[in-house]
Amino acid sequence: FSDTPWCTPIKVKNGHATCSSPTRSYYKTVKGTRCNIHCQKGYELSGASEVVCQADKRWSGKYVCKQKRCAPLTMPVNGGFKCTDGAYFNSRCEYYCSPGYQLKGDRVVTCMDSKNWSGRAATCVDLEPPRIQCPSVKEKIAEPNKLTAKVFWDTPEGRDTADGILTDVTLKGLPSGSEFPEGDHRIQYTVYDRAENKASCKFNVRVRVRRCAKLNAPENGYIKCSGAGDNYGATCDYFCVGGYELQGSPARVCQFNSEWTGTEPTCSFMKINVVLRNAVEFLDQFYEKRRIVVLSTPTAADFYYRLQVGTLQQAQCGLDIRHVTVIELFGVYPTYIGRIGRMLLPPALGLQLRLLLRIPENRYQMVVLDKHGVDKERYIMPINNSDLFTLIDTFPLRKDEMKFQAEFGHTCN
Repeated sequence: FSDTPWCTPIKVKNGHATCSSPTRSYYKTVKGTRCNIHCQKGYELSGASEVVCQADKRWSGKYVCKQKRCAPLTMPVNGGFKCTDGAYFNSRCEYYCSPGYQLKGDRVVTCMDSKNWSGRAATCVDLEPPRIQCPSVKEKIAEPNKLTAKVFWDTPEGRDTADGILTDVTLKGLPSGSEFPEGDHRIQYTVYDRAENKASCKFNVRVRVRRCAKLNAPENGYIKCSGAGDNYGATCDYFCVGGYELQGSPARVCQFNSEWTGTEPTCSFMKINVVLRNAVEFLDQFYEKRRIVVLSTPTAADFYYRLQVGTLQQAQCGLDIRHVTVIELFGVYPTYIGRIGRMLLPPALGLQLRLLLRIPENRYQMVVLDKHGVDKERYIMPINNSDLFTLIDTFPLRKDEMKFQAEFGHTCN
């Protein structure tokens, strides 16, 4: 009777029991039998760890092997995870990140028997730089008569692969719509996202100036050009120094095909027309070209005249540099004669010159006229070349003539 089973056989789900009966009976369910409850790996005991078969044929306590559970995982910002069995033992959880973010930490963690997760909790970080695309090379020809070109382009827009939020876009170089000088110019845009990742793109702005061959100033002349003097649209005006006249195109323009209009001019020594009967017309030839020294004498044998002519002949180079023409007037009524070098003036023209300039015919006189025909000085006795040149050098020059003399100068060899 004592060996007769008493309590129901003990069963431990997800575990087992080790029992011992008081009479070492074969049956482990007799009265007084003690059983220790054990749970298998991954489970933990809840309730009594030891039970006894009582007289009422019931075990003395209740028990259950509950599956172990780890602490809930924290959902990563900008990401998540998927688990095979929640936070329970042996559940395998794999982290993932939203597009544009990268995983930092262990991608897969497992709930262990210690109720801890294997590995480190993962986070999603924005390590990927934003994207930005610049335009291709912008090339433009400078506008006529200019060395610059206005260049436009669409400002590139950055795109963030993560949250789509950009904090700043910076530009290195001139902005769109600026006047760019000749040459290549590097433009760079840089964009930043909220994680301070950055991306840059670059492109070139290329401004070309179409040019003609450089023009040279004619001998005894100079040129004035707009722009750079050889760029498309530039106009070059030619000028001759006093005493010389322009032969050929007075102005030339650099065309789009890099060729100049017109032909290259020259500066020829002034041709004096002595076949004129009007003194005003005759003097107009010299206007802004030559200064005039008029020597008047009753006779070529006059002592003062001969002395002055001899002095001037010695200073021929200095006279040329200063653009001086010497006119000689001889005789008294009714015989008159005049000359410029070896060219003879008609008698009537010689008479008109004396009348126009109010020069007496019966005594020696020298009259000095500037390039505007203004009577600057009169001498009734010969003067030396130094004093004459000092006087002439005080005459005002045109600004362009002053510049030409300052740059090139004239000297007697």
